[in-house]
Amino acid sequence: MKKQVLDYSDPSWSERGLSCSISFTPFLHWLRKMVVDEPTVRRHFYRQVLDRFEAHPGLPDEIPVAAIQQYEELLEWMYACLTPGESGKAMMWSLWVPVQPVMFYGTNAFYDLIQLYKIDLAHRSPEDFRREQLQMVYTYVLRKLYHFQSRQNDYYHAYLNPATDLLQYYTISINADFIDVVPKGALPPLDLTRLHQWLQEGAGYDALESALPLDLFHFTGISIATITDVTGQHALNNLREVKLSRKRDEQEAGYRTIIRSLKTLVRNNHIQFDLFPLVQVNGKYVYGYEVGGTGILYSVWGDSNLTPEQFEQQAAGYAANPKSFFSRDVQAESTEGRGWLSHFVKAGVRSMATMPIFNGDKMVGTFCMYTMGDEQFDEQAMALLETALPAIGQILQVYIDEFALEIDDIIREKYTSIQPAVRWKFREAAWQHLYQKKKQLPAAQVGIQFNGLHPIYGAIDIRNSSVERNTAIRADLTTHLQLLQATLTQLQAVHSSSLMDQVFFTIRKWQQLLSGDILGAADEASINHYLAIEVEAWLDHLMVQHPDAAQTIRQYRAMIEGADSAVFTNRRALEQSMQMINNAISNYLDAENAQLQQLYPCYFEKFRTDGLEYDCYIGQSIAPDKPFDHFYLKGIRLWQLSSMAAIARITRELMPEMPVPLRTTQLIFVHDHTIDISFRTDERRFDVEGAYNIRYQMIKKRIDKVHVRSTGERLTQPDKLAIIYFNRNDLADYLPYLQYLQETGIFQEGLEELELEPLQGVSGLHAIRVGIT
Repeated sequence: MKKQVLDYSDPSWSERGLSCSISFTPFLHWLRKMVVDEPTVRRHFYRQVLDRFEAHPGLPDEIPVAAIQQYEELLEWMYACLTPGESGKAMMWSLWVPVQPVMFYGTNAFYDLIQLYKIDLAHRSPEDFRREQLQMVYTYVLRKLYHFQSRQNDYYHAYLNPATDLLQYYTISINADFIDVVPKGALPPLDLTRLHQWLQEGAGYDALESALPLDLFHFTGISIATITDVTGQHALNNLREVKLSRKRDEQEAGYRTIIRSLKTLVRNNHIQFDLFPLVQVNGKYVYGYEVGGTGILYSVWGDSNLTPEQFEQQAAGYAANPKSFFSRDVQAESTEGRGWLSHFVKAGVRSMATMPIFNGDKMVGTFCMYTMGDEQFDEQAMALLETALPAIGQILQVYIDEFALEIDDIIREKYTSIQPAVRWKFREAAWQHLYQKKKQLPAAQVGIQFNGLHPIYGAIDIRNSSVERNTAIRADLTTHLQLLQATLTQLQAVHSSSLMDQVFFTIRKWQQLLSGDILGAADEASINHYLAIEVEAWLDHLMVQHPDAAQTIRQYRAMIEGADSAVFTNRRALEQSMQMINNAISNYLDAENAQLQQLYPCYFEKFRTDGLEYDCYIGQSIAPDKPFDHFYLKGIRLWQLSSMAAIARITRELMPEMPVPLRTTQLIFVHDHTIDISFRTDERRFDVEGAYNIRYQMIKKRIDKVHVRSTGERLTQPDKLAIIYFNRNDLADYLPYLQYLQETGIFQEGLEELELEPLQGVSGLHAIRVGIT
C-alpha cells in the first residue's frame, strides 16, 4: 500500500465555492450498521475494526489532506473492510477526497498506473474533465437530497503500454457510499420533470450549475476509487461497432480498426491478422475481397496462385471439412502433403494459427494470426481471442453480404433499367403491390412514370463500320476459298473427277465475286451455305469412298474450325478493334455517370450499336426531394460537349494499338422540349410516352447517316462533333459553352452552319459542326 497525495483537481472548482473535507464519520456510520446487520461471522471482524477506530484518541470529524497520513493504520483497516482480500499488487484501489480527484492512499498498482504509465486521468480535455466531475457531483447531490436517480456514464481512460506499444483501456469507478452532503442553507426547490427533460437533451448538468450552485453544499467523507482494466471489452466493442463500407477509404479504415482491436485483445503488437471471407456466386465459391487484413491468405489462395476452378475446388473441400491449424514454428514444419504450407514458409512466417470462422452454424471464412521473423506465440495467445470469434464471424458475414449487394447492384445497374436514380420509384410500386397482396385486394398494375424530363442524347459511331466489316468478311472468305482450293489440288492428283472440276469452277466464280468492292448479304449467305453444307457433305463422301484422302481433309478442317482459325483472322481483328473502342467509351461513360449523379440524379442508359449511344433524362420528377432548376440542365449540357471531345481523343489515342485502325464520329441531337417516360413491364425497360415524344425516338433512329443538303456528304465526320437541332433557340445553352470550350482549346476555332437533307417523315433539320482538337 502507498500513502501519497496526488492532486488532479481543477483549481477553478474551489473558486466556484466547492467545499469538501475528509471524514471517517460516514464510514463509521456504515460500520456500526454492519456490526448489527451482518449475518455472517464477518460481523466479528467489523466489530474489531470499529473498536480500533473508537480506541483512536481524538479522532476529528474533519481531517485536512495534509494530516491524513497520521491515520495510516485506520486507512489500512478501511481497506481491509472494503476489499475482498485481493493482493494489493493486483488490485487498483484508492481513497480520495470527497467528489474531488485528490487521492491520498491506495494500492501500489493504482499509483503505478497513474504515475508510471500516465493514464490520461489528468490529460483529458478540460471540457470533458469538467463534465465528468459535474456529473459525479450532481449525481450524488440529486440522489442524496432529492431522491432522484440519474444514470452515470462510464468514461474510458487510456494509456500507451510501453511494453506492447498498444493502448490499454480502463474505467475509474467512484463509490460515494461514504460521503455525506449537507446544504449550507435551505434546500432550493427543483422541478424534477424539467430536470429529466434537461438530462434527456444532454444539457442537464450544465443547467444544474445555475439551478443548484456548488457553493450551496458541503461534502464530507471519503470517495473510494477502483480502476478496472476493460481493454478486452473495449476491443470487443470496437469489433462489434465496425461499420464496413464499399467506399475504399472507409473500408480500409474499417480493416485498420479490426486489426488494431485484435492486437489489443492479444496485447501483442507483433502478431499479425488476416481475414478471408468465403463468398459464393450461384452456390460456387469465387474470389472475393483481396484484403481483409494483411492479405497473406489471399496471396496464398488468391488468383495469383490458383485458377478460379482450383480455388472453387479447394474452398468447397475446406468448407466440407473445415480444420484448424497451429504451429509455434512454421519453419520447422514438414510441408509434405501440405503444399499450401510452403507458401507461408517462403513468406517467412514463424508462428501461425488458422481456423474456420462461423456465423451461427454457417462457415463464413478463415481467420489467420501469425508472426514473422523471430517473434512467436503460443496457445495462450489464441485463447485470448475466443471471445472475439463471434464478432469476427459477424464481420465476415458483413463482407459476404456486402459482396452479394455489390453483385446485385451491378446486375441492376448494368443489366436492368432499375438504376439508383429511379430505384425509389420502384420501391414505392413494390410496396403498393405488396400492400394489395397482403390485404388480398385485386391486383392492380402500379405504373412507374416520370413526367417533364429533359432528354439528352448522344451517339458515338465507328466510321465506315459497315464497309470495314464487309472488307473483313471478303478477306476471310477469300482465305477460306484459297485453303479449300489448295486442299482440292492435293486431292486432285490422286482422285480427279468431273465433280471435283465443278467444285473448282464454283470456287473461281466465288473468288471473282469477292474481288469486287462490296459483297451483298445474299451473296455472303450463299457462299457460307456452299462452304458449310455442300462442300462439307462432298468431303464426307470423299472420306468414305477414298480413305487415303481422310488425312488431307482433316488437315483442311483443322485450319478452318474454331474462332481462332485463319478463316476468321480479319473479322477477329476488326471485332477486337471495335471492342477496344466500345469498352473504352463504355468505361469512360460509367465513370462520368457516377459524377453526373452527384450533380443531380438522372436516368442514364447506354445502347450498344456498332458504336455506342446514350440517353439521359433529367428533371424534377426523378428526384422530388431535390429542387431542380435550369442550371442543372446547363451543367449536363456542358458535360455533354466536353465529354464528346474527350471520347474523340480517347478513341484517337487507341488507334496505334488497334489491329484494324478505326475512327469514331460524335453526334448530339438537341430536343429542347420535355418528354415523359414510363417503364414497360412487358419489355422490362423505359420508353417514351405520347405521340409527340415517340417522334423524338423516331428522329434519333434516322439521323445517324443524315447528309448535308448542299454537298451530299455525311454530316458526321471523324475528329468533329455534329449537333443536330430544329430551331436556333434550341442551341441557347450550347453555343456559349462551345465558345468557352473553343477558347480553352477543347474544340477548334470556327463553326460550320449546315442544312440537312430531309429524312423519311422528318424535315427542317439543321446542324452545326465543330472540329475537336
